[in-house]
Amino acid sequence: MAQQQFRYSNAIIVYPLLLVFSIWLVFWYQVRIDSGIRHFGIYPQKIEGLLGIFTSPFLHSGLSHLYNNSIPLLILSMALFYFYNKIAWRVLFFGMLISGLLTWVIGKSGNHIGASGVIYMLVSFIFFKGIIAKHYRLIALSLIIIFLYGSMIWYVFPIKDGMSWEGHLGGLITGFLLALFFKSKVAKPEKYLWETEAYNEEDDPFMKHFDEDGNFIEILPEDEIEDESTTQREMNYIYKESEE
Repeated sequence: MAQQQFRYSNAIIVYPLLLVFSIWLVFWYQVRIDSGIRHFGIYPQKIEGLLGIFTSPFLHSGLSHLYNNSIPLLILSMALFYFYNKIAWRVLFFGMLISGLLTWVIGKSGNHIGASGVIYMLVSFIFFKGIIAKHYRLIALSLIIIFLYGSMIWYVFPIKDGMSWEGHLGGLITGFLLALFFKSKVAKPEKYLWETEAYNEEDDPFMKHFDEDGNFIEILPEDEIEDESTTQREMNYIYKESEE
């Protein structure tokens, strides 16, 4: 069951690499050809700033800004495509859309750029979805995410000048909402036969080996009868062959 839920494919590596490569390609274009594209970020409460919802994750203020976002984006998107491959693209699309809209609504005036909002969305989604799904592998992934990126929670508060904490907060809220919304096509915890509603203890071949006092009976009476009938059939077959 687990192998069917979690399968490796080239897409797990290829798509995240293409995503990171695209933001590096845009940064190269920004530095080498047209630096003006960095102004296509999110401008809160301005109609023209709505375009930045889709463009801002690909724009960065500098090389350090780009580098700091690239590694978490690569790792988190790979985890997304492996553990949630059936809904990965929808999580990315709606995550970018909703977190961008929240930034546009709550953000202070200025140009909000960078993929950090998407990163916070992925951290939030992977953590909360693993807890909600109650699958042991997804819970383990949630704990790993908290261990690696738990300290990021402080940056949803205005503790650093020039940082879009509103984008971080929007991503955190969006990831939580998506974790609640996406319920289908997510790995479910495995259930044993005795955990199902249709289970009947009297029909369980194993439970039949226990008497009323809980003592284990290795060979049941019906098993002895079946063994005797099988032995008799074998003897009859041997007898017929000897006659021939």
